[in-house]
Amino acid sequence: MKHLNKLFAVALLFAGLTSQAQDSNNPWAVSFGANAVDTKISAVGNDSPKWIQLANARENWNFIPSVSYLTVSRYVGDGFSFGLTGSVNKIDKWVERDLMTEYTDVVSNPGDLSYYAIDATIKYSFMEMLKSKWLDPSLNIGGGYNFFGDASAGTVNGGLGLTFWFTEQVGLQLQSTYKHSFDDNRVADLDVPTHIQHMAGLTFKFGGKDTDGDGIYDKDDACPEVAGLPEFKGCPDTDKDGIQDSEDACPEEVGTKELNGCPDNDGDGIINSEDACPDDKGTKMMNGCPDADGDGVADKDDKCPTVAGAKDNAGCPWPDTDGDGVADKDDKCPTVKGTVANNGCPEVSDEAMKKLNDYGKTILFNSGKASFQKQTIPVLQAMAAILKEYPTAKFSLEGHTD
Repeated sequence: MKHLNKLFAVALLFAGLTSQAQDSNNPWAVSFGANAVDTKISAVGNDSPKWIQLANARENWNFIPSVSYLTVSRYVGDGFSFGLTGSVNKIDKWVERDLMTEYTDVVSNPGDLSYYAIDATIKYSFMEMLKSKWLDPSLNIGGGYNFFGDASAGTVNGGLGLTFWFTEQVGLQLQSTYKHSFDDNRVADLDVPTHIQHMAGLTFKFGGKDTDGDGIYDKDDACPEVAGLPEFKGCPDTDKDGIQDSEDACPEEVGTKELNGCPDNDGDGIINSEDACPDDKGTKMMNGCPDADGDGVADKDDKCPTVAGAKDNAGCPWPDTDGDGVADKDDKCPTVKGTVANNGCPEVSDEAMKKLNDYGKTILFNSGKASFQKQTIPVLQAMAAILKEYPTAKFSLEGHTD
């Protein structure tokens, strides 16, 4: 019993630890394989050290080459699981004490002696404590009921196990369990001796729920009904731009974090959906379109994209036929160079006024009549020529006759 006391003490020690083994993902497990029964532990012979001979499989172990045990277990939390095991065997190596030969051990074949056992086990896994993903040592305690032929008795059990996980759900299980029989009173002719049962087999974990099939269990999946990625706790990133869909303003188009997951083909800082020219780098003022001449008319709408022009002339400059700086549309004298102050028409020069005044002094009327003398006609023609040069100018003409 001293060994059992140690097992209970260790179990109580670890009961206070908060370990979260990977069994929490797949709480159910089924294990099956072969078992071997060794009754050497109940013999008290003095011919050799007892614990060394426990590993003498050829002489002491009872084994049948087939599946001979089945365990169903359930993870209950904090590294602990509870399981039920059923096992069968055939005893053809019975080790007992020979009181007539100074307590030497005797191995005999009891004939067709069947072995059956039903055991309940509480197991603690050290896998999480070791932070391992494949090596899973364990400690177990429990009890059972064992049959050796027609004889039967209860046992108190304690054991050690080691599982090598090939995947998260499939592993190779090795286990040795010490079964202390209530029928073992350390006398000869035991019906149900204290014994050790070794087991080796495969174990399969299952029961984890993964609704969307993305390999992330629902309890750890922030988006349990939509397949996603581990880096986003199971949430999807449809366009694979590194931004999960729930935070992506454009979940089906590859984009950047700076633009909340939306694309910007031309790199002008304006997302494609808001960019009137998504493939040509532009400015926000032009809704993402370029304006090469800076006239406020986007190149796509500018008929003169390299020359600054007017918005109301499709981005082209208005014509100025006479080159006086006044556009023809505003120039009252579009073919005559003038001044801006005079609406594109020329200002009357002092020289022209002097000529007109000088000509005016030579105008002669016929006496007593409102008609000009013949020699005045060329003067009037010269004055008319000057007036034509200033079509918008206003002149005051006065004439007096005797």
